[in-house]
Amino acid sequence: MTDPALAGKIALVVGAATGIGRAIARELAAAGAAVVCADLDGAGAGATAAAIEAAGGRALARRSDVTRAADAEADVAAAVAAFGGLDVLVFGAATHEPTATVLELSEADWDRTLAVNLTGAFLVSKATLPALRARGGGSIIFIASQLGRVGSAGLPAYCATKGALVQLAKVMAADHARDGVRVNTLSPGAVETGRLLHRYGDMAAARAALGPKHLLGRLGQPEEIARAALFLASDASSFMTGADLLVDGGYTAV
Repeated sequence: MTDPALAGKIALVVGAATGIGRAIARELAAAGAAVVCADLDGAGAGATAAAIEAAGGRALARRSDVTRAADAEADVAAAVAAFGGLDVLVFGAATHEPTATVLELSEADWDRTLAVNLTGAFLVSKATLPALRARGGGSIIFIASQLGRVGSAGLPAYCATKGALVQLAKVMAADHARDGVRVNTLSPGAVETGRLLHRYGDMAAARAALGPKHLLGRLGQPEEIARAALFLASDASSFMTGADLLVDGGYTAV
């Protein structure tokens, strides 16, 4: 019997309270990793960690604000103290502005979206890289979006940040290959999470509006994205870095 794909590994999942982040945290734990579940929603992060432990895994919950460098540094320190190091970072924290054009969007909403989605990835990566290097390398995964490749009316800041994450990952991949650190992005299509409710009000409306935009005719499920994240976190993707893995149901194919 082979060992689990992430046996002996330690992962930090940022944005682990709900949706895709929660599914990824649970998938990595099921594959053998000890998981630090970090989120601004501390109760949600705690619920994810509790679910992992109930299934026989190892987890630690952290309330963390990705716009604060000190919080990112504390999350990494907690991983090292609790589990002995860090091998995998999944950055999935995200927010998006109210639906608006550039003319309508406030500077405050623009700044907030960039602070969480992009500067947050920078700050957490900056805190994480020394720990990965100390272990001889590792894997960093940014959760981007198909909207980093194609636009969506009314979401200028969100689309801009997701495209920027793809470019940030490519530069980091080039800079840190010598350290044994692989850096990739994972770009989902529309996925059935609570985030869609902010824009569409209920999931039935989201399915009706977005399902036909995917060649497969439906929205994705968080667990489908989590399986792709496990691939990028594990040695199964050992020859991948600087890549953007689309898991978008064919949204961007035509």
